[in-house]
Amino acid sequence: MLSNLNKGLALALAVAVLSGCATSKEELLTHSDRTMMDIWQQETGSGGGGTGQVARRQFLDARQSLRRPLTEADVQAAPAEQMRYTRTARNEVRRQFQRLPNPDLVMYVYPHLTGTDPVPVPGYTTVFPLYQRIQYAMPGERVEDY
Repeated sequence: MLSNLNKGLALALAVAVLSGCATSKEELLTHSDRTMMDIWQQETGSGGGGTGQVARRQFLDARQSLRRPLTEADVQAAPAEQMRYTRTARNEVRRQFQRLPNPDLVMYVYPHLTGTDPVPVPGYTTVFPLYQRIQYAMPGERVEDY
């Protein structure tokens, strides 16, 4: 019984596969004598067709509704606003790879003798960073709470 069911499924699958190969390309993809350039010009309105002219008019109306005159405040604020978005090598590196904090350690060196002929060195204070190298955060890594 199970063998008959498997044979039936195999036969149905074979018929489905073979029927897919039986269709012709011409039936599925019909051709006309319009070229891509004709379609482009008609849809963008430069070909003289009616739907293209309507689409072009709608496009121009939408563009005109977005335009507005600049105020004096807009003109004055433009350079500063543009500088925030201007990419330079310096702000690009600082924005993407922020420096991780590297705390300074303050150390007092007591008076001591140094060298083969013991020479006295007075006590002094020195400052050096905790980490030997400057460390950078990966892009997107959180650095605020360190």
